[in-house]
Amino acid sequence: MIKDLVVNLEQQAARDPARDFAISVAKTFGAHVAGVAFAFVSDFPGYIAPQLQPDVLAQITASSEKAALAAIDSFDMAADQSQVSREHRMLKAKQVDAPLILSALARRFDLSVFMQSEPNVVDNDDMIETSLFETGRPLIVVPYIQRDGLQLDRLVCCWDGSPAAARAINDALPLLVKAATVDLLIVLNEKTSSGETEIRGAEMAKHLARHGVKVQIETTPAADIDVANAILSYVADRSATLVVMGGYGHSRLREVILGGVTRDMLKSMTVPVFMSH
Repeated sequence: MIKDLVVNLEQQAARDPARDFAISVAKTFGAHVAGVAFAFVSDFPGYIAPQLQPDVLAQITASSEKAALAAIDSFDMAADQSQVSREHRMLKAKQVDAPLILSALARRFDLSVFMQSEPNVVDNDDMIETSLFETGRPLIVVPYIQRDGLQLDRLVCCWDGSPAAARAINDALPLLVKAATVDLLIVLNEKTSSGETEIRGAEMAKHLARHGVKVQIETTPAADIDVANAILSYVADRSATLVVMGGYGHSRLREVILGGVTRDMLKSMTVPVFMSH
């Protein structure tokens, strides 16, 4: 059951679909929602900062605080209108430190919600990637074009038998049991077309059914390099309202490297995506 969630509040975008989506999740589950806005402190290199007037640095910090407070005010108003339990937090930090700070906070919540990066407007990639790999908790990424709140008409669970996919499906159970229909989608290619994978799909479907999930197994063919497009095409054809999938990647010299399917889904998503790692 989802009892609390945290949402990263947007300050640069014209609207905040992640905020509205998070509030709709809280309303659906009777959960508590925390809105977090960052007020970024100046973070100029040491050789530049001494050349700037103190009032310039103060103005930059004050402007960021003003934007954070405006995002918080909008969050409070929207949450109160929906009559959900809420709190807000304004965190002061250097921009480079914000992803790890939010990830540490998110470990105390059942779910995190972010807006997808919007080209030339908002870059949330570091926030999303760090939350995926550092919190031990699931997250939902909401398309920047999203208008609707949480809809549980048809959910698509991407299944390849991997630990990440199993973790995502388990974490998403509160959503799955409320969904009208759940498609357990297996993308058939050179990696997943074996009979063993088909058996794993049947076993996972039985497992979900024991939880009361109304599930059906579906397959779609795709080359290994085109898995994300196959998933998105399936979602569009079936008018699905949310995707559940494992988040894949690895760390190289402390830099998070996303797997190809995860990266492509985050870039091209058309519906909210629930991810776990």
